[in-house]
Amino acid sequence: MDSLWHYQFRIILLGDSTVGKSSLLKRYTEGAFLDLINQTVGVDFYVQFLEVEPGVYVKLQFWDTAGQERFRSVTRSYYRNSAGGLLMFDLANRKTFENIRSWHREVTEWVQPVKMVFLLVGHKSDLEAQRQVPHEEAEMLAASLGMTYIETSAKTNSNVEAAFQQLTQEIYHTVNLGQAGSQEDWDGVKCRLPSKAAPKEVMTVEQEKRRKCPCW
Repeated sequence: MDSLWHYQFRIILLGDSTVGKSSLLKRYTEGAFLDLINQTVGVDFYVQFLEVEPGVYVKLQFWDTAGQERFRSVTRSYYRNSAGGLLMFDLANRKTFENIRSWHREVTEWVQPVKMVFLLVGHKSDLEAQRQVPHEEAEMLAASLGMTYIETSAKTNSNVEAAFQQLTQEIYHTVNLGQAGSQEDWDGVKCRLPSKAAPKEVMTVEQEKRRKCPCW
């Protein structure tokens, strides 16, 4: 599969410690949920593949960052080469929600002039009885920051695939509009022909057009 991708998107997960970044990634990439996961030290790395439309495959490289302040200098070095970011908070911990603007401001300032595509994720939706952030309030914050909002649960597997698909499709859209991949010394998006092209009889006209990738 690694030889067949058309695009590569680098995506970073951001948010306070314990919001469940590692749990969400492990559920998406491995289909597993663990009640106890060791806190991330620095940055962990994951890979997944996604078909964004028939015959077009994206290799997703995920950077799972530590939320603690003492690791911030390490995680900042990964900001700029990310095409997208999941900004995550814990629905049962209002403080993590209140810190979202700070995370967004820091990353946005750090990556300029590159524009990262963000998705706001309210995690641990299974803890409805302990909810501290109303859905409407989170949607308003997302709208004010120019991003989409979704609620997920790694424990129940609710909206996990939907969240990553949503962000990937939004990045893919910006690439097709020519709004990503034009900066020098930037690796957030890579584009190439698969080493083994699809057979002619199943390759559509649109897929043929994409043999010359818009991000080149």
